[in-house]
Amino acid sequence: MISAFTGQQIRDAEQPLLDSGEGAVLMHRAAYGLATEVVRRIRKRRKVPGATVTVLVGKGNNGGDGLFAASMLARRGMRTTAVLASKEAHPEGLAAFREAGGRVLHLDEHNAEELAVATAGSDVVIDALLGTGARGGLRDASAELVASLQELGPRCVVACDVPSGLDANTGEVHWPVLQADLTVTFGGMKAGLLADPGEGCAGRVVLVKIGIEDSLHEAGLRRLTEADLGTLLPKPGRRSQKYSRGVLGVVAGSPRYAGAAVLSVHAAAVSGAGMVRYQGPEAAARQVLARTPEALWETDNPGRVQAWLLGPGVDGEDQQQRAGKAARSALEAGLPVVADAGALSLLPERCPPNWILTPHAGELATLLSSNSEVAVTRDDVESRPLHFVRLAAEETGATVLLKGATTLVASPSGVVFSQSEGTPWMATAGSGDVLAGILGALVVQSTEALTDDDGAYAGLGLEPQDRWAAVAAVAASVHGRAGSAASRDFEGGPLTASAIMESVPRVIGSLSAE
Repeated sequence: MISAFTGQQIRDAEQPLLDSGEGAVLMHRAAYGLATEVVRRIRKRRKVPGATVTVLVGKGNNGGDGLFAASMLARRGMRTTAVLASKEAHPEGLAAFREAGGRVLHLDEHNAEELAVATAGSDVVIDALLGTGARGGLRDASAELVASLQELGPRCVVACDVPSGLDANTGEVHWPVLQADLTVTFGGMKAGLLADPGEGCAGRVVLVKIGIEDSLHEAGLRRLTEADLGTLLPKPGRRSQKYSRGVLGVVAGSPRYAGAAVLSVHAAAVSGAGMVRYQGPEAAARQVLARTPEALWETDNPGRVQAWLLGPGVDGEDQQQRAGKAARSALEAGLPVVADAGALSLLPERCPPNWILTPHAGELATLLSSNSEVAVTRDDVESRPLHFVRLAAEETGATVLLKGATTLVASPSGVVFSQSEGTPWMATAGSGDVLAGILGALVVQSTEALTDDDGAYAGLGLEPQDRWAAVAAVAASVHGRAGSAASRDFEGGPLTASAIMESVPRVIGSLSAE
């Protein structure tokens, strides 16, 4: 599992070494790691000697890391230029850079555009303007330089620790930001690199160890790896039967949105649920059974149900009543619930953690606005998703899965999981219905493992209240991987929600085999 930390946690872990006079050692390790990654990047396209590298240098330690890295690159035969954005550049780093033969240029209010044109032609641009301690974004000439450079489109941008203007704690972005192809981060993964919009600006992220890693604890943001998924995905035993594998009740669809019922029920079936009991109008039920004859259509009492999926495509008074009745019975019985779309308006005043809400940004804005005197917009959520998904979990008491390019899942405790394995082609009608079905199936199969203190979730060090968020993160990852696999089947091209769904069994199979 990848653990991500705030900038302050990283700085606190560094402080004992700084107090003991080993700050230079930390900076050398960071600079060496940065220089190594730049060399690897250049080697993919050309020989290292003679390559051109420009480093954009701020006044803090981030600028020092960049200068020391550039001095190492200069000693390997590269033509290096430092653009100093401040008169207060790191003195030792600047001295090392000059000694290695690097060229120094000074940014001012008159030459930002000229320097942007000169910089854009470099083989690699290193962004070392702002680090994790910065507040807000770039200003004045630095902002003009970066805005002009972004418009020109450099060949390759490598960010030093974090892209300048990206909040390392939250992923919030203060424009302008130079889009990185690669971010080389030091000591510990920064939370802002695993949450949008920051993750979208960071490119590929490489973590360089600098000797503080054992001092980092209590990660507030986590990402499940392929190995974690293989451990957590439920697997039937030799003597399993349909009831022990879990019975999922589904209230989804309507005459207008019958497809949502078809997709969510079939996705649950192919994700391993032992049985799916569907409740909905006859027009939708006929389509559900035509696609998934294994499902049962329940017109009255659904019988034995161990978890509920409520809301995909739910529209109209009759379906709202069915979903509301199922929600009330689940609350009384303590059953897990996945609440999507039409069920988000049916929540109790306080949800238990085993209720998992699955809004997109617009739905989350509506949910938060209904519970607060302050209006929250979709733009607010998309600008600060990490903040708002935590807020939603805190206010509702539920586990909240916020769908997006990077999907965030917040536990009421404040712990957040982040998964980002999908493709932009997954932004298509019905994709969320498939995710809801996958999640419902995994929840109903995992109820015992989630409460077992000797089980797989406990083995990863997850507290009981955070395990519901973890199973939702597993579902988000399976969904994203299925979408990417389906797109590859079409040579990386467009796909439908049905194609995502059909890829789910092989994704689960490949992960379970790990």
